[in-house]
Amino acid sequence: MKALLAATLIAASPALAIDVPSGQPVELQEVLIDTVGEATWLRFRFIAPDIARAGGAVDYETAAQDITHLCDSFALPYIADFDLAADGIVISLADRATEFGTADPDATQFFEAFRAEGDVCIWEGL
Repeated sequence: MKALLAATLIAASPALAIDVPSGQPVELQEVLIDTVGEATWLRFRFIAPDIARAGGAVDYETAAQDITHLCDSFALPYIADFDLAADGIVISLADRATEFGTADPDATQFFEAFRAEGDVCIWEGL
């Protein structure tokens, strides 16, 4: 059973734009600390309008490179800056702001799980 700690470390306001390899516009929505069983997961949630099913210009393969980049270049430094510890890291992209844990069938979302190994994110798959 998943229990979300009531901790949003960075909220959507003000929006924080992040550069990614594809060049698509990406903004940080929020960072959450999530407890899954005995494990602590850090969830970095980004808004990326260009992944939208209708009219989006970025496919999953391209977005996957952006996700890995976000883990390596944003999540790991963030974890170090805030002196956080995590068993896992989830990077998610959504074409619009969504509420964590609430289904939104109209939203396009991509996400991947990683573990930190030094200064590199290792893909764990979901």
